[in-house]
Amino acid sequence: MAKRVTDKEYLEAWREFCENMDNATPIDLNETHSAKIKRKNHLEKNPEEWFKYYFPMYYTSEPADFHIKATKRVLANAEWYEVRSWSRELSKSGRTMMETLYLGIADIPVELKVDTILLVSDSLDNAERLLLPYKGTLESNNRIINDYGVQKKIGGWESTEFTTRKGLSFRGIGAGQSPRGTRNKAKRPNLILIDDIDTDELCRNIERVKERIKWIEQALIPTRSISCGLRIIACGNIIAKYCCITEMGKKADKWEVINIRDKSGKSSWPQKNSEDAIDRVLSLISYESYQKEYFNNPMDGGDTFKEIQFGKCPQLRHCDSVVIYADPAPSNKDKTSACSKAIAIIAKKGLDFFIYKAWVDQMSNANFCEYLFEAHDTCKRAGVDPIYVWIENNSLQDPFYEQVILPHIYRIGDERKTFLPIRPDDRKKPEKYARIEGTLEPLNRLGHLIFNVMEESNKHMERMVAQFTGFNRKAKLMDGPDCVEGGVWIINEIQITTATGAIETFERKKSKHRM
Repeated sequence: MAKRVTDKEYLEAWREFCENMDNATPIDLNETHSAKIKRKNHLEKNPEEWFKYYFPMYYTSEPADFHIKATKRVLANAEWYEVRSWSRELSKSGRTMMETLYLGIADIPVELKVDTILLVSDSLDNAERLLLPYKGTLESNNRIINDYGVQKKIGGWESTEFTTRKGLSFRGIGAGQSPRGTRNKAKRPNLILIDDIDTDELCRNIERVKERIKWIEQALIPTRSISCGLRIIACGNIIAKYCCITEMGKKADKWEVINIRDKSGKSSWPQKNSEDAIDRVLSLISYESYQKEYFNNPMDGGDTFKEIQFGKCPQLRHCDSVVIYADPAPSNKDKTSACSKAIAIIAKKGLDFFIYKAWVDQMSNANFCEYLFEAHDTCKRAGVDPIYVWIENNSLQDPFYEQVILPHIYRIGDERKTFLPIRPDDRKKPEKYARIEGTLEPLNRLGHLIFNVMEESNKHMERMVAQFTGFNRKAKLMDGPDCVEGGVWIINEIQITTATGAIETFERKKSKHRM
């Protein structure tokens, strides 16, 4: 349980915040009244400029497109339910605060304004912490005071409940507390802010999550007035497969999931988060950790591959069969999933299958093809002959394979003066989870699926292993296990058709010359 903030610690944080806010918001003392009115009217008609002027401490970078679109949705709809599963460092709470104060103090149409705000978090202490920037801004922001008047109201200015002189009220509560009776005079809440409602501890107990969701639906939301609009904005990452955010998202008017990088592997907010900065942060934590915190993909729910075996691998040229298998991209039916790619060098000796080397990541098509050549070179240097290179190519991927992958391979082959003996795996595959579980789980359980111990610290192999340990029916990322299953299946087929006395069957085609 988090340590409770003492009154002294809160007061010190409060004074520091107010001092910083005071210093960050200088005003032009020589501005005329008419110039002030003109400037103020212009800002109110342009919310992004309003945010930038009144909140220089928060508006430190130009917004991304998703920020602008999200704000337009919230400002335009008095009755609205939005869940923001934006990654860390994408300003969920900061933007929500700027929108809230715009709706509360700017001179906008009365039907769009808010005046009774309820902020909810996991605990009262956390709600108090989240309310501090609102309270400090209203009390110490010189630009707001200059344009909208003094906001602090004597006698009604507590850390978890306060009301401005013009009647804008805030109340903070912790999950499970009674929100009943929350009113601003005769007005019920018309804006509910939910922030950090999930915790790791909570999500380990599904029954507790269910109780909290029930509280949100039966106690929190019904504090509203039926006859007046209510905005609900919930900010939180997906930290578990089943959590408050996932269940609220299902019922929201808009559930927006934005990761630190988009599906093309680029920064979702390049104006603030550079590629080098993202790489640096991700390099300091495990694959599972950054998938959870920055990609809304909790991977701690694996229930199929309980343990992964690392071991020393025999030399590739001494193995019975060696295959390079590649999964280039999700099929069309999986297009909403995170787009990652996987390549693996898989070998078999005796009863054991070895994953020698892997390339698993979000990567461009060009990089994917470069890695294919790297895998081929690795096998060639190891004395493997023949070298089999298979690429998954089901019916939904075929245009992608023909139109995107092959041109890259031909181009790189020309540059390297190397022929890549690729073959498309056109088999009609069963459902992905059942196929992977059915093929690989017995091998792994019986100790016949072995990962190269020499590659254990390689980031690509770490991602491969993480996808195995996080594998379940609802997993977003299973390209690594899918790739290994494909390679194992191909090796088994090769050994069957080349075994002594084996018979390979083909469908007989019709002929008008045959009786």
